[in-house]
Amino acid sequence: MELRTHLRPALVLLVLLTLVTGGAYPLVVTALAQLLFPAQANGSLVAENGRTVGSTLIGQPFDDPRYFWGRLSATSPKPYDATASSGSNLGPLSDALLDAVKGRRDALRAADPANTAAIPVDLVTASGSGLDPDISPAAARYQVARVARVRGIPAAEVEGLVERYTAGRQLGVLGEPRVNVLELNRALDAQARR
Repeated sequence: MELRTHLRPALVLLVLLTLVTGGAYPLVVTALAQLLFPAQANGSLVAENGRTVGSTLIGQPFDDPRYFWGRLSATSPKPYDATASSGSNLGPLSDALLDAVKGRRDALRAADPANTAAIPVDLVTASGSGLDPDISPAAARYQVARVARVRGIPAAEVEGLVERYTAGRQLGVLGEPRVNVLELNRALDAQARR
């Protein structure tokens, strides 16, 4: 008799909380997100001529010297795979991390041999998620000369685009200034079409 008096309220509470937290709450949050922030709720996808070309939230594998390059991807087996988001878990003494950094450094030097400036760290390392779509303004400025030379446009024009696409700290205090690589590269292509 005592078990029955405790079992029934427990089962009723289980069903009720399952309906609220497993059904009603996700539906309300999804509906509010679609209503208030539809672009973000749908992945911040970027479309061009009716075709999705990327997302402002997930890095893309740019390796053509005509484009700005983003951070390395830590996802495997394929880079920038949103279903495999994770850090590399490689420590500072890891030979694999050192090899990856050397490989990216060598690629950057080969693409722009005249550039003797120090390479910003975010161009040779991956972010915690392995999917970071942004680079620091210093990383963008490091690549200006190469992009301008390969595209045959004045470096000042490319620098202007970097400045225009540099986002400040969120709410003035959160995070660091950043440049979204996809948006910057799309702006370069749009400028070339003019």
